[in-house]
Formats: sequence, structure tokens, C-alpha cells
Amino acid sequence: MQLQKHALLSPAPGTQRELISLHYGKTGGSKAYIQASLHADELPGMLVAHHLRLKLNALQAAGRISGEIILVPMANPIGLSQYLLHMHQGRFETGSGENFNRHYPDQTEAAALAAQAQLGTDSAHNVQVLRRELKQAVEASVADTELKSLRRTLMALSCDADIVLDLHCDAQAVMHLYTETPCWPECEALANYLGARVTLLAQDSGDNPFDEACSQVWWKWAKRFEGRFPIPQACLAVTVELRGAADVEHGLAEADAQNIIDFLGYRGLISGEVPAMPAAAGDARPLAGCMPIKAASAGVLTFLRQAGEAVAVGDVLAHVICPLSGAVAELKSPVDGLFFARDFVRFASAGMTVAKVAGREALRTGKLLSA
Repeated sequence: MQLQKHALLSPAPGTQRELISLHYGKTGGSKAYIQASLHADELPGMLVAHHLRLKLNALQAAGRISGEIILVPMANPIGLSQYLLHMHQGRFETGSGENFNRHYPDQTEAAALAAQAQLGTDSAHNVQVLRRELKQAVEASVADTELKSLRRTLMALSCDADIVLDLHCDAQAVMHLYTETPCWPECEALANYLGARVTLLAQDSGDNPFDEACSQVWWKWAKRFEGRFPIPQACLAVTVELRGAADVEHGLAEADAQNIIDFLGYRGLISGEVPAMPAAAGDARPLAGCMPIKAASAGVLTFLRQAGEAVAVGDVLAHVICPLSGAVAELKSPVDGLFFARDFVRFASAGMTVAKVAGREALRTGKLLSA
């Protein structure tokens, strides 16, 4: 294993943060990139990364890593250091207010312009050329703030990978995934290995989150060069939601790490016998069918249903109780679907999204991700 340190742009004299990446195997073949806790207060991914590190160390010692695997065990040193009144603030940068998992720069056109004279009828050759030009465009991009330098560093490490796994979690939730619709044929095996209850699909969900920044270049290039050069969907990029924020347990993390290792073996990055793919624990549904459950009034929040339950339209999922009047407001499911995630906060403000139900039909438009 090779450990690399990547200095971020210093935000003030005497201050310097760095990103650490762990490199396994060898370059030139298939590549997987895995990062943990881009939202720095979502900690299950860091524990999974710890177990991945132990397993990858053993696999490399045994000579079983066939491709290149990069592990970033803590992807956000900025967010990890942010505290306000004893509370960790890891989702948004406190200086700009920006979500750490949004607004990744789009180098699709720059790479296409640099690559087009080198493209031909061989799709494998085209992938190689486009990856090279994309990486050069990312590395040459301007990063004039610490946050932008973090985004550039993460993209430079990941943009030429075949597989990108971004490890997150929800508040209280079952295992679920987010990926772009063109990635689903290759994502289905990952969903099975991880036991995901639902995979939420969209093609450009809005605000350019990290996983889509890695995968969307390929379907955009395929559309741009359609009829001229064959361009496959050469990157499977997935946001892996490792259940809830409090699910930081060795048993869960070790099993999740092993499931990721098994998937990498299935994809040929690790040699040796590959365990049989488990049966599907869930299915794929449109992100536009994921319905937010909002509190219309403020009050004490108590749930009547558990994350992971199937619900029907009209089912009462929670009560919001006004502590002064005693009024009880019912929060009902707007669709038939999987009640897959809920908040851990137990006082709801008016308009607050407190839960999510994944339906089967696309009902929403516009930006589909939460803040």
C-alpha cells in the first residue's frame, strides 16, 4: 500500500489541511475508487473504510489485487474540523454555506474538445483517450478556495475510475443507493452484494453531486459523439447510504466492507474465488418518485412506522404534537412505497422534511436532492 498526501489550498497563514489517499495494486488495468464521509458527520463510512483498509492490506500481501484500488478513508478534512456550540457541522462548509457533496466542476466539454481528434471506432481506445484528457482537464482547473481545492483533489483521484463508491449515510435508514439511470445495469450487482433495499435512479438530479460528476461525463459524451464515435458508460459511480448515522458498529462495518470486497472480486479487481451473488433484497426506483414527508406545523415528532416498512398511500407515518395546544397533526404517506429513511430529530419545525418514501412512479421534477 502506498499512502499519498494531498495538500489543500491554505485558507489562512499558519493553517494547512491535507487529504490522505491509500493506493493498492497497480495502474494500467481496472480501477476502483472508494471514499468515506464526504459529509464529515456521516461516520459509518469511516468505519467501513477502516475494515476495508485491513482487508485490502491482507489481500495485497497475498498478491490478490489485480487492478488499482484507491481508498480515501476520510474525504473531508474541512468538514471534520467544523464545530459550532459543541455540535459537529460536517454537511455544509461554514464559510460558504455550500454542501460538500454539490457543485463539482464539469469538465465534460473541455475533455471532449481535447480528445475528439484522437477518437475512432474502437470504444476501448476512446475510453482511454477521454479518461486521460478528463484527468488533465480536472488537474488544470482553477481552485481558488480551500473547498474548491478539495473538490479538485477528489475528482483528480476518481475521474478516471471504472468504479466509484461514495460512502454516506442517512439519519435513520435502511441500506440504499443512489446512482444515475445509465449506471443501473452495472449497479444491480453492487445492490445485491450490499443488500440494498432500494436504489434510487436519476439522470442529472441537479447541483452536480460527486457521484454524478464522475458518471455523467460518459452519457454526455455518448450523446455528443453519437453516430461518430462509440462511447460506453465507462464509469459506475454510486452513492452508498450505509443505513443511519448511529449505525457505527464493527459488525455492520465489517460485513459491508466484505460485501464491497466481494463486489470488487466480481468485477475482477481482486483475484480468487468470488462468493455467489446474493439474491436481490430490493429493487430500483426513480429518484423522482422519492417523496419527502414534510411537517406542516411545528411540534414534537414521533414516528408510528419504522424505516424499512412497506407503506400505502394514506398510511400515517408520524405525529407532530404541539406542546401548547395539544393538537396532533398526522403525517401521511402520499404514495405506496418503501418507507426507507427518517430523521433522528424529534422536534419538527414547520416545513421540515422528516422522512422519505420511495414510490415506483416519477412524480417530481426539477432538483431532486435535499439540501
